Amino acid sequence: MILVVNAGSSSIKIALFDRDLSPVLSGAVSEIGGAGRITLGDVDRSLSVPDHGAALDALLGALADAGHPLNAVTAAGHRVVHGGATLTRPERITPPTLDAIRACIPLAPLHNPHNLAGIEALAASAPDLPQVACFDTAFHATNPAVATTYALPPDVTAEGYRRYGFHGISYASLVEALPRITGAPVPDRLLACHLGNGVSLCAIKANRSVATTMGYSPLEGLTMGTRSGSIDANAVLALAAQHGIDVTTDLLNKRAGLLGLSGDTSDMRGLLASDDPAARFAVDHFVYWACRHAGSMIAAMEGLDAVAFTGGIGEHAAPIRDRIMQGLVWAGPVPHHVVPAAEERRIAADTLQLLEAP
Repeated sequence: MILVVNAGSSSIKIALFDRDLSPVLSGAVSEIGGAGRITLGDVDRSLSVPDHGAALDALLGALADAGHPLNAVTAAGHRVVHGGATLTRPERITPPTLDAIRACIPLAPLHNPHNLAGIEALAASAPDLPQVACFDTAFHATNPAVATTYALPPDVTAEGYRRYGFHGISYASLVEALPRITGAPVPDRLLACHLGNGVSLCAIKANRSVATTMGYSPLEGLTMGTRSGSIDANAVLALAAQHGIDVTTDLLNKRAGLLGLSGDTSDMRGLLASDDPAARFAVDHFVYWACRHAGSMIAAMEGLDAVAFTGGIGEHAAPIRDRIMQGLVWAGPVPHHVVPAAEERRIAADTLQLLEAP
């Protein structure tokens, strides 16, 4: 069996798959470091865990109690948010791979340390278990330099300041799954929309990412659940000068987006159900910027053949899908599809493929 681990800042999610990639069981520990909770199968209870290691131990114990001990797992795959410019495909986790992931921490200080914590915690419990890292940035390694390069001097660009793009595991999964849904090959020019708490678009031409809306970090691009999306750099500098870097970082990543606009919630379901003018404006803002950025993606592909939606909002908020498609009528009548998110299955498949490669 293949174990998939997704370690976030205050949670760890796991999923177990058979070697034929059929899902077996999934679970999570939330609120690590506080009044946490573990859910897995029939288990749903409060749990106080001080760190990611303790959280993973609790999940492994619950798996064993459910009849799936760790010694029945043949390999583990991990979601790692940032692979930088060099980690552009799934990698067997070795000391050099760990060093390369650590080197990307300055590029993703809110994500990579927690991804590493999950890897290291599992290695402590099962030192001989093969582990694989799958990178959210890797799918966009096919973007041309003109799309990834900020207009900065080369010595600054060489320090890592460029567009990377994210949600790559989701987009790779979408490209794999779409033919099964439609019964036809992936359209030549596909606008892929990952709409969830994090939001991005990807221009997929001939099955390859040629442009995406997120950039140096997952902050750039569309209006998101709690992230502002794109904002003038001078406005960021002014905010940092007035309020400090830490407050500004928290504002733009955790108190902006739909939450900041509505003043109440980042949950699209609540916003769509609300008659509050601020909630309606937040929805309007979300749709407007999705359509506006979609125009950029369509230009990068030089046309549009189909649109695919995935993620929590993309899959479940039909009014948002309808409004975005209405906003794109100028691009011509094209079909749109809903693709259920399957990032964990994609990680399991990549892990299995890497380990079985000669």
